[in-house]
Amino acid sequence: MKAASVCAVLLVSGASPAFAEPPSRAVAVLRPTTGHSVEGTVTFSRTAAGVRVQAHIAGLSPGRHGFHIHQFGDCRSGDGKSAGGHFNPTAQAHGAPGGAQRHTGDLGNIEAGADGVAKLDVVDARAAFEGRESILGRAVIIHAKADDLKSQPTGDAGGRVACGLIGVVKSE
Repeated sequence: MKAASVCAVLLVSGASPAFAEPPSRAVAVLRPTTGHSVEGTVTFSRTAAGVRVQAHIAGLSPGRHGFHIHQFGDCRSGDGKSAGGHFNPTAQAHGAPGGAQRHTGDLGNIEAGADGVAKLDVVDARAAFEGRESILGRAVIIHAKADDLKSQPTGDAGGRVACGLIGVVKSE
């Protein structure tokens, strides 16, 4: 009963789960939302400069697509809206990655080539695996359109074409 109470407190408070040692890696396996065929993997690794984000995504239309971390790790709805809005624990305005004003979840865009494949390898200084900026248990969302990096509150990136829960990867 005591363990159930602790879990309930974590869920109600929105706190990240406690780990004996903070994790150093996480992954999101992207699945398509209804009517789309986008799939891929996004890995997250702790570095001295922040969290390294590496993505390989297929099934996209050519061009730029909004790439964000959303508030909830819930991809159950067919449209991806169960993941909520952008992860924004500091109540900032929407902005570009690396900008002074931005949501923690604002990772900008990922660009797909003519073959529909997009790859990304960046380090984000704001994302974390612990504390209030922890991305663990949240969702990665890929959008149908490009994020314009300025429209409030989400960059006018359109519908959600893929969703994946960010989970801890076993340490090696």
